Amino acid sequence: MREYDLKVNMNEYLPLRDVVFNTLRQAILRGELEPGERLMEIQLAERLGVSRTPIREAIRKLELEGLVLMIPRKGAEVARISEKSLRDVLEVRRSMEELAIELACQRMTEEQVDELERAKKAFADAVACNDMMLMAETDEAYHEIIYRGTCNNRLVQIINNLREQMYRYRLEYIKDADKRPILLIEHDNIFRAVKARHVSEAKAAMREHIDNQEITVSRNLKEARS
Repeated sequence: MREYDLKVNMNEYLPLRDVVFNTLRQAILRGELEPGERLMEIQLAERLGVSRTPIREAIRKLELEGLVLMIPRKGAEVARISEKSLRDVLEVRRSMEELAIELACQRMTEEQVDELERAKKAFADAVACNDMMLMAETDEAYHEIIYRGTCNNRLVQIINNLREQMYRYRLEYIKDADKRPILLIEHDNIFRAVKARHVSEAKAAMREHIDNQEITVSRNLKEARS
């Protein structure tokens, strides 16, 4: 059994269970805890310097997000990324993103369009710095501006419920360095269509963005198994 190389970043504003949850979640998303790896409560508690209770609570939350699987008579392990789960999540995301970009084209204020342009630049800066986690964060921030621009709180709530599951696939897409220049183009195409208020072009650009993510991550999964 390998030694967990984890560090817990204490936050005085968060309960301990949330700090532990965030630590384990980031470790899974970064690949520090690998797909299929068992999560041993005792070893994790010792490594993070906490009791087993917040570890157990964090594992339950990670299971709800689809990042952890509970195996009968075996315990918890990091969920593997499957083509089925990828397809399921992205089918839903594709529909939600197309609706969001349609509404955003019609409803975003000029200030929000300017904010979207700044977010586009922030993502490009993250790519230039080759900071993968910053890329994921700035990519997520770019899309969040579009969600807010819909002025539809229910839609934003539904998308937020998928946020964590989408984040894992977003990170897998960004890991592919060859695709980052394409991501920059996709963001630019979406922005240009929104700025011009061209709904059909914006929807097509968003659809291409999600389709490319599915194709890339699916191909990488197949290559990893071969």
